Amino acid sequence: MQRRRIVIGMLSALAIASVAFGQWGYGRSRYLPRLKPPGQADNGFSFCRLMYQSGQWGRGRWSTDYPFADINFMVRLSELTSTSVNFDDQGEPNHWTVPITDDALFSCPFVIASAVGTMLLSEEEALRLREYLLKGGFLWADDFWGTLEWEQWVAEISKVLPPAQYPIVDLPLDHPLFHGMFYIWEIPQISNIGFWRSTGGTSERGADSAEPHFRVIQDEDGRIMVAMTHNTDIQDAWEREGEDQGFFEAFSPDGYALGINVLLHAMTH
Repeated sequence: MQRRRIVIGMLSALAIASVAFGQWGYGRSRYLPRLKPPGQADNGFSFCRLMYQSGQWGRGRWSTDYPFADINFMVRLSELTSTSVNFDDQGEPNHWTVPITDDALFSCPFVIASAVGTMLLSEEEALRLREYLLKGGFLWADDFWGTLEWEQWVAEISKVLPPAQYPIVDLPLDHPLFHGMFYIWEIPQISNIGFWRSTGGTSERGADSAEPHFRVIQDEDGRIMVAMTHNTDIQDAWEREGEDQGFFEAFSPDGYALGINVLLHAMTH
């Protein structure tokens, strides 16, 4: 608890302006994709968000949590760590949206995907994503809930990394990822801010999403290629940090602590 109070204090002291916008659900993002220019060389870390096609079920699309989760996370990363973060000449962190088949994917050592319970992958996309991951890339899949979205995600990621060779496993809490810059003693369940405000709870699918999980797929050497935070929305702790003091205090410290640990582990292993 002492460590958590320290994180709250650090984040509060470094408060940045955030603007309130809703989750986009079925609709298209009101913000245009920010594609990485060909040949762009980033001077430091840039946040990459995976763009993908969705089926007509579930909630959320690739643009869920975009762009303020991306922006806020990069700002906090620059404040809370010594990581070199890439800012443009207007002072905004450089964050990119990356289609799976775009060559820019291979310039992103870390890429995040939201609401993957609606994802659909073509054969070409599955092969491309497999190539990226086996070459050293890292994918974090976040913000998908319940049994149906889990099964849909497993069906799609199995096209990329066959489970017989690359099984999905729960990452134990004694793994070094959880003992990096911050000590993580449990997987936080973070709901979207609208659900929390209306219900006071965090399990968006009731009993079907009561337990949050941190699962991974590793290569033959034990390197984590894919991290999965299921039954939780870690990015809402970043995106919505400036909208509600109660939400901030309840969720943002844990969300940033886990996010920074995941990134630093992925970038150093």
